Amino acid sequence: MRRRFSSARIARLASVTPDGRPHVVPICFVIDGDRIVTVVDHKPKTTTQLRRLDNIRANPSVSVLVDHYDEDWSTLWWVRADGFATVVDEVTGEEPLLLELRDKYRFNYGMQTMAGPAIVIEVERWSGWDASDSP
Repeated sequence: MRRRFSSARIARLASVTPDGRPHVVPICFVIDGDRIVTVVDHKPKTTTQLRRLDNIRANPSVSVLVDHYDEDWSTLWWVRADGFATVVDEVTGEEPLLLELRDKYRFNYGMQTMAGPAIVIEVERWSGWDASDSP
């Protein structure tokens, strides 16, 4: 399950707004055991005060979902990681997991300095489904 999760290129991070509404955004990520790391990158954004960061600071409960879709439904699968996130405001970009992130997304991150902030998720529960395991 974790291997499929780790090999995925894009995940969706779900956090909770202060008024209890779900907030979901796509993320690039790396995984290290039961820890997932993502960083706020330099893609153009309307603001640097991102809702996901505020949400996590107010309520650290998050879920991260990766999935695979294909016209051949026998190849479908999804994996979800539920846990608690922390915002790390000060990152140098030289932290080992951020270097892994740069390597995984070499084309997009290879020349960028990752100044953060980073989100570190401690996974408490893994769940998933794989069509090939279904009767």
